[in-house]
Amino acid sequence: MNERLSMNPKGALGSKVIAAVSVVFLILGFFLSFMVFENVDADEIVCVQDWGDGELHWHVDAGIKWQGFGKVTTYKKLADHEFDAPVMFNDNGTGKLIGTYQVELPLDIQHLTSLHTKFNSQESIEKSLVQATVDKVVYMTGPLMSSKESSAERKTDLIRFIADQLDNGVFRTTQKITTVEDQMSKEKRTVTVAEISLDKDGKPERQESSVLATYGIKIVNFAPRNLDYDETVKKQIADQQKITMEVQTARAHALEAEQRRITAEADGKAAVMTAQYQEEEKKIRALVGAEQRKGVASLERDTAEFTRQKLILEGQGEAEKKRLIMAADGALEKKLDTYEKVMARFAQEFGKHRLVPDIQMGGSTSGNDNAAANLINLLTTKTAKDLALDMKIHK
Repeated sequence: MNERLSMNPKGALGSKVIAAVSVVFLILGFFLSFMVFENVDADEIVCVQDWGDGELHWHVDAGIKWQGFGKVTTYKKLADHEFDAPVMFNDNGTGKLIGTYQVELPLDIQHLTSLHTKFNSQESIEKSLVQATVDKVVYMTGPLMSSKESSAERKTDLIRFIADQLDNGVFRTTQKITTVEDQMSKEKRTVTVAEISLDKDGKPERQESSVLATYGIKIVNFAPRNLDYDETVKKQIADQQKITMEVQTARAHALEAEQRRITAEADGKAAVMTAQYQEEEKKIRALVGAEQRKGVASLERDTAEFTRQKLILEGQGEAEKKRLIMAADGALEKKLDTYEKVMARFAQEFGKHRLVPDIQMGGSTSGNDNAAANLINLLTTKTAKDLALDMKIHK
């Protein structure tokens, strides 16, 4: 083999040259292939400018596109961007509004061609067009409020005004001179305040149309995250907030004291009402008790009257009964009973006396017998007479 090489040196050299040329052509073809076709991602917009006539070809959908050795410019459909925009308020306070937003490019050929022919790059669009517009709008919005208002009660207005002007154009404003009181020194000073001009329908008038809308660009997700005031404004805002907090604290204490007074007054009224109700309850209970006692007394009186009438009627009945009995038999039964008792008593007492003396001194005793008999007869007759008792048996 070495002998062959040494015998045909021209053939070996030709093979090497052919191989080298092939490699060069392969390398050149590899690099040239990137100028023939272009890969478009889904989030990209690609502009291909022909190398001959300069015609623009726009590609907004993903895939492999024909380049034909033309110039390729790539744009992002939606690009994130940070901003740091200066702002000045109507009290001469200054600061920087810091945040982020997203730039959404149009997809129609007319707007894309206008952007490409005037700015020719994503960076130029974001810096020369979008960022400049954002800075302008933020700066024009500042005079609509004071530093203190932008940090507190009108903070949302600041963001809303900026977003509205980015979409629809800068507000037309009028200057108004007004007098304000400094919360720190309590001194009054005259300031010039900008107010939004409104049309007959109450909508804001525009000084100019939105430049971004002219090119079909949209600002989405406008998100300020900080408003960095200068040191003077920071100190002023801090002092004003301190005063506001002290005022609010004093008001809270005053409201608390007033509430305690109202509570105490309400408690006192409640206590008075409770006492009145208690006394009223006692009075009502006493009246109810008196009415009950009155009712009981009336009932007892009625009962007594009923009892009295009953007794009278019973007495009258008993008397009438006795009268009728007396009228019927002359009260013979009672008379006989009385006569029997009297005669028994006479006999008992008379039995205690001796009818015959223990010692007689001669003479007859018939006189004593007659005297005793006469006495008994006399008493019997008297008793019968007193009783009106007729002892005869009537035929």
